[in-house]
Amino acid sequence: MEVISIVLFLLVAVVVSGAASRMLPLPIPTPLVQILLGGLIGLSTSYRVELDPELFLLLFLPPLLFLDGWRIPKDELLKDLPVVLELALGLVLLTVLGMGFVIHWMIPAMPLAVAFALAAVVSPTDPIAVSAIAARVPIPRRMMHILEGESLLNDASGLVCLRFAVAAALTGSFSPAAAAANFLWVAGAGILTGIVVTVAVTRAKAWVSRRYGEETASQILVSLLIPFGSYLLAEHIHASGILAAVAAGVTMTFAEISRQAMAATRMRRNSVWDTVQFALNGIIFVLLGEQLPGVLAGAAQTVRITGHGNPLWLGVYVVAIVAGLAALRFAWVWVSLRLTLLRQRKGADGVSPDWRLIAAMSLAGVRGAITLAGVLTLPLVLDDGSPFPARDLAIFLAAGVIIVSLIIASLLLPVLLNGLTLPPEPSMQAEEDKARVIAYEAAIREIEHAQHELAEANGNADFYSAAGSRIMDLYRDRIESRSQGARVAAEARLQDRLERDLRLRGLKAERRAIVDSARDRRIGSATAQKLIRELDLQEVRTRG
Repeated sequence: MEVISIVLFLLVAVVVSGAASRMLPLPIPTPLVQILLGGLIGLSTSYRVELDPELFLLLFLPPLLFLDGWRIPKDELLKDLPVVLELALGLVLLTVLGMGFVIHWMIPAMPLAVAFALAAVVSPTDPIAVSAIAARVPIPRRMMHILEGESLLNDASGLVCLRFAVAAALTGSFSPAAAAANFLWVAGAGILTGIVVTVAVTRAKAWVSRRYGEETASQILVSLLIPFGSYLLAEHIHASGILAAVAAGVTMTFAEISRQAMAATRMRRNSVWDTVQFALNGIIFVLLGEQLPGVLAGAAQTVRITGHGNPLWLGVYVVAIVAGLAALRFAWVWVSLRLTLLRQRKGADGVSPDWRLIAAMSLAGVRGAITLAGVLTLPLVLDDGSPFPARDLAIFLAAGVIIVSLIIASLLLPVLLNGLTLPPEPSMQAEEDKARVIAYEAAIREIEHAQHELAEANGNADFYSAAGSRIMDLYRDRIESRSQGARVAAEARLQDRLERDLRLRGLKAERRAIVDSARDRRIGSATAQKLIRELDLQEVRTRG
């Protein structure tokens, strides 16, 4: 019963945080509001969450990483892949090595392996936190794609580094050669497991749907189980479950293209996954706040591990780690963007990226849910049964890094993003217009075929011809508007937007009329629900 109460408290806090962050006059990021609410829960209730590291890792990370891999724009990721890899792999390795030695030098009482583990968990970035911070100042599209790709890959690389660091802390030894060989197996087998599980499940699901029909609820449940299945199978063969979940998500995009689900299934599945993502990310930050009172209560004891008596030293260490992370990221982003510009301009001299862009990319390296999830998975005890060294200190420092990075970014990132423009990107409008024309032509062919079949089967050819002609004329008008000059196409797009706005106003009026009729008992509630759902589906389709 206590567990159920805790879960309900956490979920209520997540719901309240979303509304509270919108009500506040200042643009305070939702993650900070969630941390605050979690702290209030920790202070005002007798409930305490005892986190099992392995269970926490299993419940939170696979679905979040799977969804990131599934939804990330693949074409944009491939276009900026060199920059993404430089940030996600090179910067993570530099952060783990550089900050690991720095942390161990600052805090000699923290073993080097634990320092590397802490550096590994603070290396991944969180684009969701960045989006929350910059909600009132739009992030340039290409910049956000780079941040999303970086986060997807550095989540995996950072957590794999964490795995090796924890293993070294548990065994007390570390062999670079053995680690390199183990990394190849862990990474390769993990990625392959995610791909194989996703392809096998989606093919089996498509076969069953073709033969026996599709059930929306079971399709959604299968998509929820894929990341957990990939993760557990990879861990069973001692590979990386994290990479398996990421690979499963990326594979899901291509598997879905060839084996499409019903439209209703896709819509409901997207809604379910949006809810899962919102709940899991929110719970992680609320849990951070809930754990803070306990962590702060033991701050005096924790600081004694460092050899100091004043708890303020913990704040000094947090600021020093944040400063070190910012300096490494600033230098790496400057080098990475400079190399990118040189490649694009074929070795032109004197190329230097805008300092505001470098600063914005550096501040966008906010730590969030993955950092917290990673540090909370540190083992409670060593192999010999003794407590894991400096675990509470590592959790405190990681939590401090998350909070300080969120505060700094929330204050400075909107200022840097205001008016910041990236180099112009090639327009995708021509590609979109071409795809629409292809789709319209296919629709005309299918309608012609269908009206001939209906006429042959039922007679009355004129009736079916007139109905088909009305639909085909609509498609031909759209083809003509998309196939003519740029000015005509622009006018057509403007007309489409105008029609969409008018259609939306009409749908709202229909909904109001149905609600009023239900309130006045002129129609029953079942009829009202059916009609409102139809209008909702039309509105979703119209909004695109």
